[in-house]
Amino acid sequence: MGRRQVGGFADGIGFAFRGVGWVARHPRWWLFGVIPALIALVLYVLALIWLGTHATDVAEWITPFADDWGWRDLFRVLVGIMIFVGGLALAVVTFTAVALAIGEPFYEKLSEKVEEDLGGLPGGVDLPFWRTFFRSIRDSIVTLVYVLMFTIPLFALGFVPVVGQTVVPVLGAIISGFFLTVELTALAMERRGIARKERFALLRSNLAMSLGFGVPVFLAFLVPLVVVVAMPGAVAGAAMMVRGRLAAS
Repeated sequence: MGRRQVGGFADGIGFAFRGVGWVARHPRWWLFGVIPALIALVLYVLALIWLGTHATDVAEWITPFADDWGWRDLFRVLVGIMIFVGGLALAVVTFTAVALAIGEPFYEKLSEKVEEDLGGLPGGVDLPFWRTFFRSIRDSIVTLVYVLMFTIPLFALGFVPVVGQTVVPVLGAIISGFFLTVELTALAMERRGIARKERFALLRSNLAMSLGFGVPVFLAFLVPLVVVVAMPGAVAGAAMMVRGRLAAS
């Protein structure tokens, strides 16, 4: 990795910490930003509890071919465990997108407040809330499809000895970190009229910074409950990064 890439990666980390620092100085806005993440967390916990208590039923439903097997119960228990682990992995990957979709008006206001505090909102396309909301849902779904295109093969490779315990976690963190940055920077970029394809291109051209921001945030989000308390800081840091470096205004 060249000096420029190392510097960009460090800058990304710096913006993540600056976002945390901003919400620490504005606790009311931190509390405001925690609300949608809490709602999403409750929904995910309920869904995972249901999946955990019905995993073997789901396994039985999707493996009718095993009805006559002598070891079908053990087989379905193993399938049920894989289903729950897969659901847990999917929850980690999709939580941010769902929280951002639920909290669109919350995080939009939080992101705007950060930019106002840094000197004012940029000139952009002022669209009605309902249009930005449904566009955000659409873009989140598209991003989720891209994420699944990578994470499903990686999940399967996770069962390969050695590779699954070394290479796969690193690749998973890199890919998830990048797409997490895509999600978190969407608010500030949309405020500047930057469409989804342009956002992807901009983040790819600043890949080191995108990963420097997204990978540490993703790893922090893996810690239970940290995703809830850290989400406002991540949104604030993403707004700072877009304003300061990615689409400076």
